[in-house]
Amino acid sequence: MSDVSDTKLENEYWSQRYEEGRTGWDIGYPSTPIKEYVDQLGEKQVKILIPGAGNAYEAGYLFEQGFEQVYVLDISSLPLQQFKKRYPSFPEAQLIKGNFFEHAGTYDLIIEQTFFCSFPPTSENRTAYAKKMSSLLKPGGKLVGLWFTMPLTGDMEKRPFGGSIEEYVGYFEPHFHVHSLTPCYNSIPPRQGNELFGIFIRK
Repeated sequence: MSDVSDTKLENEYWSQRYEEGRTGWDIGYPSTPIKEYVDQLGEKQVKILIPGAGNAYEAGYLFEQGFEQVYVLDISSLPLQQFKKRYPSFPEAQLIKGNFFEHAGTYDLIIEQTFFCSFPPTSENRTAYAKKMSSLLKPGGKLVGLWFTMPLTGDMEKRPFGGSIEEYVGYFEPHFHVHSLTPCYNSIPPRQGNELFGIFIRK
């Protein structure tokens, strides 16, 4: 599976993983780096997208803190249904089942949390990711989150997929000003030393 634009195949793949409980990336709560970033956000009306959100603990945390314009996007309906059970008052229209690469919208902030690392790390996929992220942000909008730094092995099925600062910057620089991309100091213990925290500002 390498074509992330194939919605049917992607939906089947991820839905099967949720059905079988093969969700090793799911830590069960908002990751510390993103939680601490959210805690310093002052404007509660900022429009936020979390793509490939899965169980979307970060979206739940944002909602609890009073952020009203949080949009949760996933290709599988299963985690969206579970999220709605946990947050029954969350606006239905802001839970979106769909392929990120086909999604249309304009946001102030996009939060990256184990989405980039989930699809096969071809240059085509990663280039498409950076381009699509840019298209979904207003000028000056921010892409913020975590990227793994484990070295790539050539195995196209062994998730999560990592990379290097230099590689990531190469994909993002055509579309973004790289505000920061540095080793994460507040990763959860199992991910310590394997994450970068980045802030990219759309050109």
